[in-house]
Amino acid sequence: MNRAELADFLRRGRARLEPSDVGLAPGVRRRTPGLRREEVATLAGMSVDYYTRLEQSRGPRPSRQMLTALARALRLTEDERDHLFHLVGEEPPRRDAPSAHVRPGLLLVLDRLYDSPAQVVTDYGTVLAQNALAKALVGDALARPPRERNLTRRFFLDPSARALFPPEDLPAHARDHVATLRAVAAARPDDPEPAALVAELRSSSEEFARLWDAHEVSLRRQTRKRFVHPVVGLLELDCEVLLSHANHHHLILHTARPGTESHDRLQLLRVVGLQDMTPRPTNHQH
Repeated sequence: MNRAELADFLRRGRARLEPSDVGLAPGVRRRTPGLRREEVATLAGMSVDYYTRLEQSRGPRPSRQMLTALARALRLTEDERDHLFHLVGEEPPRRDAPSAHVRPGLLLVLDRLYDSPAQVVTDYGTVLAQNALAKALVGDALARPPRERNLTRRFFLDPSARALFPPEDLPAHARDHVATLRAVAAARPDDPEPAALVAELRSSSEEFARLWDAHEVSLRRQTRKRFVHPVVGLLELDCEVLLSHANHHHLILHTARPGTESHDRLQLLRVVGLQDMTPRPTNHQH
């Protein structure tokens, strides 16, 4: 691990970013260009102290998961991400495999969608990035442990995930989750992650096992979804799924039709939901 080179690379990466590049409000005028350390730490889901030690050439060796989070926070390209891994003495992720690395251009689109909930997920449902309004609508996925960031896993194993939707909509959501996962697992039989998710859910959820054994493969992608929010109430939103084929990533965008009650409630959610979204130092490390 080349601590000095890593520290310099992180400092330079932080200095070239403006708050608007990562979906943050500019706030008061800054004495120096770039993001603050605490902002990078928040974006990466690590403590400010941990990140500061990395920039000061005295931090411990970051895990592969933490390197991936840093690459996302600093909006690194794939070449820059590979360089980051090399500086720590790690082999970069394979380019031809499904990746947790979100392209900077996709993150830029995500951050510009400030008035619509949007998130980037893998094709089998693991959340990789969210904008602030998505966090306000469905919760901060990246604040959870890595295994709990998968939407399908949470739907079948975490009762709180079902509270996001009206009870009468749950059967359709369940079938969609299973059909999508079946399609991905069949298309990539050598990919261990979808296979492991299928194995876990078949053994842990009777409902999943029953739906899986029904062998439904038709993808009935819902174009409209209803959410139940504890503060603003019922939201009926149109759902668009944009594909990034390079990394098997989906950009999922929810919008409300102007003039509807759901549109008014989504605007209210922007106000009340974002009040607690300002970056703050975190004391935990993922």
